[in-house]
Amino acid sequence: MSVIRPFKGLRPVENMVEEFSCPPYDVLEEEEVKEIVSKHPNSFLRVTRAEVEFNEDIDPHSEVVYKKAKENLDKFKETGVLMEEEKPALYLYRETWQGHSQTGIFATFSVDEYQKGLIKKHELTRQDKEDDRTKHIMILEAQTGPVFLTFKSKEEIKDLINKGIEAARKIYDFTDEKEVHHELWVLTDEELIEKLQKAFKSVEALYIADGHHRAAAASRTKEILKSKNPAHTGNEEYNFFMAVVFPHDELKILDYNRVVKDLNGLNDEEFMKKVEEKFEISEAPESPYKPKSRHEFGMYINKKWYVLKAKPEIVNENDPVEQLDVYILQNYLLDPILGIENPRKDPRIHFLGGIRGVKALEDWIDGKNWKVAFSMYPTSIEELMAVADDNKTMPPKSTWFEPKLRSGLLIHEI
Repeated sequence: MSVIRPFKGLRPVENMVEEFSCPPYDVLEEEEVKEIVSKHPNSFLRVTRAEVEFNEDIDPHSEVVYKKAKENLDKFKETGVLMEEEKPALYLYRETWQGHSQTGIFATFSVDEYQKGLIKKHELTRQDKEDDRTKHIMILEAQTGPVFLTFKSKEEIKDLINKGIEAARKIYDFTDEKEVHHELWVLTDEELIEKLQKAFKSVEALYIADGHHRAAAASRTKEILKSKNPAHTGNEEYNFFMAVVFPHDELKILDYNRVVKDLNGLNDEEFMKKVEEKFEISEAPESPYKPKSRHEFGMYINKKWYVLKAKPEIVNENDPVEQLDVYILQNYLLDPILGIENPRKDPRIHFLGGIRGVKALEDWIDGKNWKVAFSMYPTSIEELMAVADDNKTMPPKSTWFEPKLRSGLLIHEI
């Protein structure tokens, strides 16, 4: 059973949404943040990346930065850039990119369900990133970025979303700098909201697709505020976190590719011989090479593309993690041959999201004089859910969802 709950969104007035909304806080480099804010002084990045207001040597996790974020949020409210919805609503959200659409629901979800494992994880979180998001929520008294959720698709819910779009008022309709078309509707029809809530009661579990740190921070915030509130009832806004939930069959996961700086002391011939022990190697039929099926990898070395196929003995189809291509590459090549034991921390490996294309691997290797690149077959959403259902975690950098959720369309005040 899954609880989906309307809320009074704090949101940009309609004529400000394009300038105000922005990419997620964690996908932009410092220079990109500066460039966007210089072009758009009313950008929400002044709240999600408030360090842009200071000199470069400021620690982005210092108290003064969080306080500046709060000050900027308050100013956006005072100057009329932001308004609060008159009554609680569900928001229907559609993103369209390169001919692909995904339509979901912006709502608030139960922290309690997350803590009980009914909202399932597939990724480990880092303490420093959790601390950052928790401080951000506590000082702003608001959740500024949505968690990205999915559920096993049900036609009944899709039909209700479509009926909701017909009954709702469209408030935003624009195309962003990445050519993603965003549409958002406010649904206040109580009968339809009740029908959606009832339909979600038959959804056994929700899955975090992206935003594990935001969900963990919402959980920590709830515990802090609950301990400070002797009159706690469980209905306070801090008991819920903002998210967008999409049917699983509408999501698009792209490949998440790897580039490696050196061959860990091996010469080319030694390296290829070691790879051959666990993988069949053949010359790629085209260049650059994008794998055509699971357990197949493209490998670029010395300006040439090869196809690697995992030998059957290294694939364990009975384990949801060990059957993943990211696991196979890590455990049978990157770690034992190239010495990359911890891909989260090793500076000799870098990851390139599939949105950049496979040619970006060649450009990285040739341009930076690195040694070898691997193109991956995308992890499927079904594989992700199988890992979460088994209470396991995926290896780092397993999934790249596209399009990303836009920040600043809605804010949840707690």
